[in-house]
Amino acid sequence: MALAAAALPKSKALAIMHERHEGMETIGKNFKALHRELDASSPNLNTIRSSARTIQTLSAKASHWFPQGTGPELGKTGAKPEIWQNPQDFVVKMRDFQAEARAFNAAARSSDLALIRAQSGDLGQACKACHDKYRTEMHH
Repeated sequence: MALAAAALPKSKALAIMHERHEGMETIGKNFKALHRELDASSPNLNTIRSSARTIQTLSAKASHWFPQGTGPELGKTGAKPEIWQNPQDFVVKMRDFQAEARAFNAAARSSDLALIRAQSGDLGQACKACHDKYRTEMHH
């Protein structure tokens, strides 16, 4: 995942920022949906599996959502400038998130709710590790 690259045309950078925002919103909505299921007395495994697939798919795309020039200097974003100031740490956190998304998706394909719950917690911790350091709250 390369954060440093040649300057992007503004229209391309804005398109990436939009894709990033929509992708992260979708990840968040799917995470909420799977938590509703995991908190239910009879979780719907199909909903959990669908959310897990979506999160894994989008996590893989997320590596391309943070090129140089798509930070707050260009427009409204929840991405802090620290992403581009600490690219090595950000890349490690992104890879951890992607690994946890894959592990959660694998767990979701099982019928083992204890495993699914445990992996959900690990995925949540990977999200939190990055958000705590690299995300501001967006107010729409």
